[in-house]
Amino acid sequence: MSSPKRFYEDFEVGDVRETGRYQVTEEEGLAFARAYDPQPFHLDAKAAESSFFRKLVISGWHTAAISMRLLVDARSGEDSPLIGSGVDELRWTFPVAPGDELHVRSEVIEKAPWPGGKPRGTIRFRNETINQDDVVVMTYIANAIAPMRP
Repeated sequence: MSSPKRFYEDFEVGDVRETGRYQVTEEEGLAFARAYDPQPFHLDAKAAESSFFRKLVISGWHTAAISMRLLVDARSGEDSPLIGSGVDELRWTFPVAPGDELHVRSEVIEKAPWPGGKPRGTIRFRNETINQDDVVVMTYIANAIAPMRP
């Protein structure tokens, strides 16, 4: 049995979806930082004590990757042919620490048919990544392309 497809017409401005939750471990935070963002406050708890953060924190890029995973997992079981076309206004608004539990709230904020009559449209989503204390730790606007219903 195939999963239901969601086309451009199935998204409405104001629609809100929330993802499941994900707990960030220190071990994965260190591994990500070693590979992609090797700054002392992401790599070493002792060094982080004298940083702006005063503690070990997870890379913002790791937070972005976790957010993407949560959004993809939330579409599990549905054949959503969304194609990402960019991100606007990415902001890390609060540090993420090992042990934090994150989820994403995604709201459709804009839709427009593709110029020139192509059978697709653009959709913009306001995404907020939120921790276990309901503090928004990251925000961004995701731009996507979706096919119109055949």
